[in-house]
Amino acid sequence: MTTLKFALALGCGALALSMASAQAQEPMKIGVVSVLTGPGAALGQQVRDGFQLAVDKNGGKLGGVPVKITVIDDELKPDVAVDRVRSFVESEKPTFVVGPVFSNILGAIAKPVLDSGAFLISPNAGPSTMAGKACNKNFFVTSYQNDQVHEVLGKYAQDQNYKRAYIIAPNYQAGKDSLAGFKRYFKGEIVDEVYAPLNALDFSADLAKIASTKPDVVFAFLPGGLGVNFVKQWSQAGLQGKIPFLSAFTVDESTLPAQQDAAVGLYGGMTWAPNMDNPQTKDFVKAYEAAYKIVPGSYAQQAYDAAMLIDSAVKAAGGTGNADKLRDAIKKADFTSLRGKFKFNTNGFPIQDFYLVKVAKRADGKFQTEIAEKVFTDYADPHAKDCGLK
Repeated sequence: MTTLKFALALGCGALALSMASAQAQEPMKIGVVSVLTGPGAALGQQVRDGFQLAVDKNGGKLGGVPVKITVIDDELKPDVAVDRVRSFVESEKPTFVVGPVFSNILGAIAKPVLDSGAFLISPNAGPSTMAGKACNKNFFVTSYQNDQVHEVLGKYAQDQNYKRAYIIAPNYQAGKDSLAGFKRYFKGEIVDEVYAPLNALDFSADLAKIASTKPDVVFAFLPGGLGVNFVKQWSQAGLQGKIPFLSAFTVDESTLPAQQDAAVGLYGGMTWAPNMDNPQTKDFVKAYEAAYKIVPGSYAQQAYDAAMLIDSAVKAAGGTGNADKLRDAIKKADFTSLRGKFKFNTNGFPIQDFYLVKVAKRADGKFQTEIAEKVFTDYADPHAKDCGLK
């Protein structure tokens, strides 16, 4: 009888250990929300692939925990995004949702994600609203606050003592915010402030006015196809090299494959570039180009950092079972960012360095942005003061 009890106890113990082991290996669920349809797909693909590259580097795990990734195409449509994300968080109950690229999509998905108790990590979108009064203890950003990139160019223009600027952006809220960001630091004369239609293809009238008014500098926020057309027409108009051209999201690794030589020598602003001189960036760029056959831009870099942030936090918290421990570990940002220095402000947005970057053609014929000079050091966004988190 004693022998039977011992055998039963031993069997139950083995079963308990087996169940505990199975539970320990239960995959951590992560949703990656990104635009994979339409003209913004090149950006969304970099976010998806940058995140996946980090997971692959860690053997399919983050923080030692196996990962189950569900990729959600938001189609750059808020209604589509919110329906798909709400369905995902309700059915899968993920620990993390990573994304999206565009701020209007973030505004749509933030409530269902955060209400579910999941952590929302944005690898790109960084609206001022969520940096200020609408900040949330479970919301973190691995890119920047949206205003800051435009402020880089305004600060640089002011430091260069340019007196007269021609500025242009698309006619929607982000365009208006971008020009406001530029003007926050640039104190010279605005020769003209132009808001182009979102579907603009022909910039000949704008370029003619630039040629006739001869401003000291041009600043453009013209992402995607807008930027491709403007830069090509800028070169065709013979303005390349004659007037300093500063931009945000107009010349970057998402547009350069189409712009090519027409963009060489033009300036942008960013926290990172593929030629950043640190070992982690060199390894990342080599691995990304080998895997995806294109030069990675900030979208891929920021998503990779998001994955490495999660990796460090889950490891430090000893898993995902305690949300408070996990949150505290995220706040510490104890990982090696591709950009080097990285820490979180009280609002969950980074405090980091910003650079002027310049488009260059590499020896292998590919195009990339490269670090030209540092503009801001340990720069915190101006909206953190309105956030109630400590």
